[in-house]
Amino acid sequence: MNNVWQVTKINVLALMCLLMLSACSTSDVSLYAKNEPRFELQEFFSGSLTAHGILKNRSGEVIRYFNATLEGSWENGIGTLAEEFLFDDGEIQNRTWTMTPDENRQYIATANDVIGFGEVKVSGNALFMNYVLQVPYNGDLLEVNVDDRMYMVKEGVVMNESVMTKFGFEVGYLSIVIQKIDSGF
Repeated sequence: MNNVWQVTKINVLALMCLLMLSACSTSDVSLYAKNEPRFELQEFFSGSLTAHGILKNRSGEVIRYFNATLEGSWENGIGTLAEEFLFDDGEIQNRTWTMTPDENRQYIATANDVIGFGEVKVSGNALFMNYVLQVPYNGDLLEVNVDDRMYMVKEGVVMNESVMTKFGFEVGYLSIVIQKIDSGF
């Protein structure tokens, strides 16, 4: 009986590990290589944009709403994207991204509240970026991993879905619509 219990514990542990690994697996941005309209990073994040979104907690409950203004510019292939978020409770957050091309014709992105850098990968109509973000929480800063997935759904309009994790567990979700001011959405 003791051996059966140990084998069962090992099987359960192996199953749990497998489930955790499969939950961490991610689709590759190259799956979207043939999709149109093409997400041209320098073109889309140039000029004035607006964003509107929601933040959900780990249970899927909407806990915050926000609107944002974004201003993008490019010089010598390096992009700057200044973002100002206005939340429904009156809080204002600012983030300024710097996007620098790498040797693989993708981008490395840094920001004032990002630890290290984000790897930006673009293919077809999709842009994927992973990074560690410092988030204000109960008077402190909490570091969360962010998996951004952006999809150009029509010229000048991008849908962004983000999953935030801490220690491998999902802790929040963002849904955002980003629109170029002159896109006529």
